Amino acid sequence: CNCPECCKIFKYLLDQHLSCTLKMLFTLKVINVVVAIYSYEPTHDGDLGFDKGDKLKILNKDDPEWYLAESLTTGQQGYIPYNFVALSTVETEPWFFRNISRNEAMRLLLAPGNTQGSFLIRESETAKGSYSLSVRDLDHNTGEGVKHYRIRNMDNGGFYITAKISFNSLKELVQHHSRDADGLCTKLVKPCQSRAPQKPWWQDEWEIPRESLKLERRLGAGQFGEVWMGVYNNDRKVAIKNLKMGTMSVEAFLAEANMMKNLQHSRLVRLFAVVTQEPIYIVTEYMENDTHSCFFCLVLPPAGG
Repeated sequence: CNCPECCKIFKYLLDQHLSCTLKMLFTLKVINVVVAIYSYEPTHDGDLGFDKGDKLKILNKDDPEWYLAESLTTGQQGYIPYNFVALSTVETEPWFFRNISRNEAMRLLLAPGNTQGSFLIRESETAKGSYSLSVRDLDHNTGEGVKHYRIRNMDNGGFYITAKISFNSLKELVQHHSRDADGLCTKLVKPCQSRAPQKPWWQDEWEIPRESLKLERRLGAGQFGEVWMGVYNNDRKVAIKNLKMGTMSVEAFLAEANMMKNLQHSRLVRLFAVVTQEPIYIVTEYMENDTHSCFFCLVLPPAGG
């Protein structure tokens, strides 16, 4: 049909379709760019170093812990640790701490280096999509402590702690309470000090040399060996299980360990690496609570079993 009215409708629909497509492409382009919230020094062939504040384009997320990325500063490509970068604007703020509990917030704020007025904003444990403000305070009667405030969401996307004043963003909320306590225990002085998170285990580190491990403190002993807290490559705290000589063959152990390597669950201690020369070492993530001594029963069957 060539009538003017049909042509007008067709042009309108085409413009709408192109507009949606362009918006989608723009969104996809933006969503693939992250900002470094910590500096990272490469330690392996294939990983990519960057400075805090650098922007990187994510090329591939097949490995959930090591993203393939391209630096928009240098143009170089390589793997980056997922927990050293952030996508949203709020996660790049020094006072924003993602995935930490109320108790962890208290521990961090009461650690050396923080003082009255040190603060952080974290995701709420009880209200998904909401946030909480944790502030270190000095009470002359009870001493040092941490106060917590629920940050409530508004229907229009704003935030407030008390109904008398609201803010368009968390950044505005922080700026206001940095000038004036305005109902808080103290005004916000400085973000909670924090160290860079522990980088994920490098995917190719499976059979490692014994010399890369340092045993520091024995955590316990069992029928098959001992459990130690140790350090890998002088920078990562790990748990190390040494297997008593003759408990099982290296071949049987490797078969069992390779199976366990692929099991990942929040309630399972994660298996990182092994030393296959006797005495055999098993390297796992280090847990603060005493869960390591029972790990032998998961990966080490009795000899001949």
